[in-house]
Amino acid sequence: MVIGVLALQGDFIEHEKKLKECGAEVFEIRQRGDIERDFDGLVLPGGESTVIGKLLHELDLFEPLHKKIIGGMPVLATCAGMILLAERIENDENVYFGTIKMTVRRNAYGRQLGSFRTSSEMKGVGNIPMTFIRAPYISGTNGAEILAEVDGKAVAARQGNQIALAFHPELDECNMVYNYFLKSI
Repeated sequence: MVIGVLALQGDFIEHEKKLKECGAEVFEIRQRGDIERDFDGLVLPGGESTVIGKLLHELDLFEPLHKKIIGGMPVLATCAGMILLAERIENDENVYFGTIKMTVRRNAYGRQLGSFRTSSEMKGVGNIPMTFIRAPYISGTNGAEILAEVDGKAVAARQGNQIALAFHPELDECNMVYNYFLKSI
């Protein structure tokens, strides 16, 4: 199984390590030529959604990746990646891929100092550690299935081939989220 990890900004190396631990072959997507190869799944990591969105367009990656997602390619998106998939961003006029029918709130837990760790149940996965860093949350859905909540806020969702998380599973020792993603492919 081959997974492409968007490597424009953010914590992509940590995702790569986790996927390799779970037995996947991994490569980085940095330029248009990288997505010409065959791959089975895509990871959209955390970082800054506005910057990632801008780079996707500047590097001519947006349209081909959008096509792959719409065409059914499995996607695991974390934090900023979740924002990229959201149909609507509550406190931002931008929409990026817009492929999950949900509304998210950027930086919903505040600035860097508002970062925290907890654990919670994730549907289909179990009780897992969750690390939130300037994280969004899901403020509404219009068809996406909520997979996890923390303090009454939705923090994970799934719609078809796409799994979106407000937290950073790549920063915890648990590989359950990655195994869940790989089994979905």
